[in-house]
Amino acid sequence: MNKTQKSETFLEKYNYWLENATSDIDLVRELKGIERRLTDAKAAGDHDTVKLIGSDLEDRFYQELEFGTGGLRGILGAGTNRMNHYTVARATQGLADFAKALNPKNTSIAISYDSRHKSAYFAKISAQVLAQNGIKCRLFGELMPTPVLSYAVRYFGCDAGIMITASHNPGEYNGYKAYGSDGCQLSLEDSEAVIQRIKKLDMFTDVKLADFDAAYDKGEIVYIDKDFLDDYFAEVKEQSIHKNVCRELETSLKVVYTPLNGAGNKPVRRILKEMGVTDVTVVPEQEKPDGDFPTCSYPNPEFREALELGLKLCDEVQPDLLLATDPDADRVGIAVKDEKGKYCLFTGNEVGAMLMEYICRERTAKGTMPQVEKKLGKDTRPVAVKSIVSTAICDKIAAKYNVTMIDTLTGFKFIAGIAGELEKKDELERFIYGFEESYGYLAGSYVRDKDAVSACMLICEMAAFYKKNGSSLIEARTKMYDEYGYYYHYTDNLAFKGSEGMRKMNSIMSSLRRSFPKSLCGLDVVKYTDYDQKVINNLAKGKIKTTGLPKSNVIKLELADGSSIIVRPSGTEPKLKVYYTCVGNSMENSVGLQKKLMEEFALYVK
Repeated sequence: MNKTQKSETFLEKYNYWLENATSDIDLVRELKGIERRLTDAKAAGDHDTVKLIGSDLEDRFYQELEFGTGGLRGILGAGTNRMNHYTVARATQGLADFAKALNPKNTSIAISYDSRHKSAYFAKISAQVLAQNGIKCRLFGELMPTPVLSYAVRYFGCDAGIMITASHNPGEYNGYKAYGSDGCQLSLEDSEAVIQRIKKLDMFTDVKLADFDAAYDKGEIVYIDKDFLDDYFAEVKEQSIHKNVCRELETSLKVVYTPLNGAGNKPVRRILKEMGVTDVTVVPEQEKPDGDFPTCSYPNPEFREALELGLKLCDEVQPDLLLATDPDADRVGIAVKDEKGKYCLFTGNEVGAMLMEYICRERTAKGTMPQVEKKLGKDTRPVAVKSIVSTAICDKIAAKYNVTMIDTLTGFKFIAGIAGELEKKDELERFIYGFEESYGYLAGSYVRDKDAVSACMLICEMAAFYKKNGSSLIEARTKMYDEYGYYYHYTDNLAFKGSEGMRKMNSIMSSLRRSFPKSLCGLDVVKYTDYDQKVINNLAKGKIKTTGLPKSNVIKLELADGSSIIVRPSGTEPKLKVYYTCVGNSMENSVGLQKKLMEEFALYVK
């Protein structure tokens, strides 16, 4: 039984931690600091401060940090609802128990980490827990991107993998991504199996750590040799279509790059150099690893704020494009000079669609697309995969190039999972591309997660290809919209905090299920999909069918003109995400409709 679950009040839980959380000096200071402030406030009769401290304790202890389908993610600090020594060690014990149940002998797990505060420390703690359980730990000796961890799991035949990162969250966060033996983040079923094991554990009495140095001397903890990276980069370069196009330019493609103080600096610069992109200027303030992310509060390449320094440098350097990777280098954003000479950001949907069209068109032209065979009852066409919230323009691209387009739930493990399904059927070569609107892309199947390293390579290759042929990424984007329609996508992130925020998000989702709008902006809602109930209700035709996907807390409304609204709670942040898609014969029309839809739909998500 987990003793923290027995405690009835936040104060009792806090006192239990004050007594037992003694292994990490930072946590000891934090807990004793709370004790001093609470004692002083009570002695002074400062009821407001006592109340504030009580509210803080509630947020720290009102729940255990949830091990969701992607692992852990939360604010660093003391408490059951925080990322710390004990929540990480307990999660690792649960993962160790799960891995050993599947493979009792010669169990091994790989661990990597990014630049965030405590990342290296949490990686070491995880390694000590694994060693105590007789599991061989393959540990990276320096920060390394998430896709490299995914590759390492399959490369070494590990039973699982751990990536210490909070991806693109603010600096006060850290997280823990858990991977299966297939290199994908844990499936829903496997995540639940790990969760059930974690729940049985008291984080103070049921989790033990081996001595790190002793485990290293015994070979129970080993550092991954740097030569392994040569094989990873060789796989990345295999995804190139026009391998020498960057070298064939009269002048080198000029790039400004920012790793946003994360793990992408060395690997991205290496792949660009090896493909012939030699004119690379790195944003100096964002070059070195720094868990404070001092230049932006949110190190997310989706947001302009994170790219402001890069854009400023672009005005000075005048590159062909700006590349920006997030702290664990699985996402990449870009900016390109427009017709007016200003650098404009491309959205994840735009880059995702442009990469798909480039891959399909150029592989078709070179004759390297998977061959389509006529087999009774069997689809042998190339396969591309995207999440349900990603742009429908790819459906039109897929139709043009005779590619099977598959939609999955949000989360790259579902996208990469399609590669795994094809591999089981000995059809892995059919998987050509996967992406999600949140700036994650993967060409090929050498890793089973989004990979900003290979995406940076392909984006530069695509830019060089258009430049060599007298065009540009801006012109290619316009041509794409002219051919397939002007799709405009906007994501509204509604932030909520604490236990009350969680209750509010749940209330909004329940309300939408009870009574969703039948029309918006004069457009009928023709289709209502509840992914939690796995039901698609075609209101226009009066037909109901199943989604064919696992349950997920997502609602989608499709309008008569092809526009849509999708609502889902974020799986990694305390946010409700509302995705608007509008399509028209010009971008101005699509943007105008989106603004009207958001204004009207706000009544349903307030």
